[in-house]
Amino acid sequence: MYMKIKRCIDFVLSFVGLITLSPLYIPLIIAIKIDSKGPVFFQQKRIGINKSYFSILKFRTMKIDTPKDTPTHLLDDPEQYITRVGKFLRKTSLDELPQIFNIFIGHMSIIGPRPALWNQYDLITERDKYGANDIPPGLTGWAQINGRDELPIKVKAKLDGEYVHKIGLWMDIKCFLGTILSVVKSDGVVEGGPSNTEKENESERKRKKSS
Repeated sequence: MYMKIKRCIDFVLSFVGLITLSPLYIPLIIAIKIDSKGPVFFQQKRIGINKSYFSILKFRTMKIDTPKDTPTHLLDDPEQYITRVGKFLRKTSLDELPQIFNIFIGHMSIIGPRPALWNQYDLITERDKYGANDIPPGLTGWAQINGRDELPIKVKAKLDGEYVHKIGLWMDIKCFLGTILSVVKSDGVVEGGPSNTEKENESERKRKKSS
């Protein structure tokens, strides 16, 4: 029952968000176009509910020669690819604003596990253990306010599982309020570096695939 209510909330709030935030889009679009060559919006293949595919929308924050389908924190030197405007957008999470449209049309929810890249096989497999692939992915979620990019894959998937187990209005409110605090503090954002545990997991996946 709550999932139907949740979808109604998502629809109403995303519709309101599209209207009220529309004046903010214009200066951001102009800034992105002036700052670097390439499209204003960035589309990427992501994992949706029941491991279906959809194209996530973001404001482009990186140069057009950036390696495709690679999480930013797994790039050797991500700073060389991020544009000047992109740094601001990522720090403030304004690059995520176009995902309001993904929510409006039903690809995503406001709260839920962050949608994995189509080739993040380790994360997808771990989430299967907790049923976290069986609900709509979210703009933000329980793992997002408890570490974000700093989290190892197994920990991230377990937190996503906790959200699935406790899913409800109060849990969504906690995630929403926690997200506001995390954005203000820029908690858990990692733009690269060997300390990130996901890099080790990604390297292991590539090794297994090539062997």
